[in-house]
Amino acid sequence: MTEAITVQGFDGVPREMLDEARTRIAAAADCANALVESLRVRLSPAGLAQVNAEVDGRRIRVQETARGVGEALDRLADGLRRRITSVTGTWTPRAWPQPNRTPAPPIRPADGPPPIARVKSPSLVWCSPDAAVRTLDAMDYRIHLFTDPATETDAVVFRVGPTGYRLARTIAAAPPRNTAAPLTVSPHSAPLLAEEQAVERLVGAELPFLFYAHPADGRGRVLYRRFDGRLGLITGAS
Repeated sequence: MTEAITVQGFDGVPREMLDEARTRIAAAADCANALVESLRVRLSPAGLAQVNAEVDGRRIRVQETARGVGEALDRLADGLRRRITSVTGTWTPRAWPQPNRTPAPPIRPADGPPPIARVKSPSLVWCSPDAAVRTLDAMDYRIHLFTDPATETDAVVFRVGPTGYRLARTIAAAPPRNTAAPLTVSPHSAPLLAEEQAVERLVGAELPFLFYAHPADGRGRVLYRRFDGRLGLITGAS
């Protein structure tokens, strides 16, 4: 298993820590009663650790932060075991708020608008909100952009509120029926914003992410804070 693991360190993570990560993640994967493949581990000395994998053909991601890379790796190995168990068994809602989750660093307005460091334009999956919630959990996302076939609009699910899961759409619509996930639904359409306006709103309100629609095409977009303090943008492929 260790030969099939790719480990990448940033900004001078010690070699021995990369070797430790390979051993620890391999042990977590080997304990699974499932086929675990395509393991890719990333470590940062700032205390960010991430692993991507395929479990019985399904993509998963676990991302952990801590005060140092060693503690983050401890959490990562434990989180991988839990994630494998959750995606191979009957789905149940994840605990919310999530324990031991270190928030991304705040962006202060006084620092000036941070740059959009990365733009991703995936082909959005047409799926039910329930399926989107399962992807949100499996990939350890804070927010997940998809297309809701019931309304044929771009939508997001994210973690917030009393139930832990919330649905918002570019155009407001009635709540979906017969959902397994404990969803609350935003009664409002996504705000129409240009990129500069979206950045200003996210930074000014110190939001972790912002779902909005671009006025040029009405498509949904997600602006989010990365762990390095810069911004990322997700737009659906045209």
